Amino acid sequence: MKIAIACDHGGYDMKENLAAYLREQGHEVKDFGSYSSESIDYPDFIFPAAEAVASGEFERGVVVCTTGIGVSICANKVKGIRCALCSDEYSARMTREHNDTNMIAFGGNVTTVVRAREMLEIWLKTPFSNGERHCRRIGKISTYEQTH
Repeated sequence: MKIAIACDHGGYDMKENLAAYLREQGHEVKDFGSYSSESIDYPDFIFPAAEAVASGEFERGVVVCTTGIGVSICANKVKGIRCALCSDEYSARMTREHNDTNMIAFGGNVTTVVRAREMLEIWLKTPFSNGERHCRRIGKISTYEQTH
């Protein structure tokens, strides 16, 4: 799978670890930065990663900051992105099954790398249910996004 990954300074260590993990699992990963733990403005890195996912160049995306909040808000500003901030395995699975998310966010100071890897594995392997009610709801979100 082709995966975009990006972070801010607070998520740098986790991003580096998750990128290596994804490559070990055989995924093609493009690192959109940041490239150090020096303070930066996360939109400079998150927007390009999210745009690459929204365009279809990448199938999925992973974003990380200190809490995961800022990067998830930022990613969700890009049309076509459905990014979920996850801190437990159940949410990671359900956000794929019910919401067909194409990006996931983690908080580097909120969850451990081991737990983030577990959630990432679940999220990557979980298919969208294609359930009628879920398709209908995602359709309404997409329609709103396109018209506003």
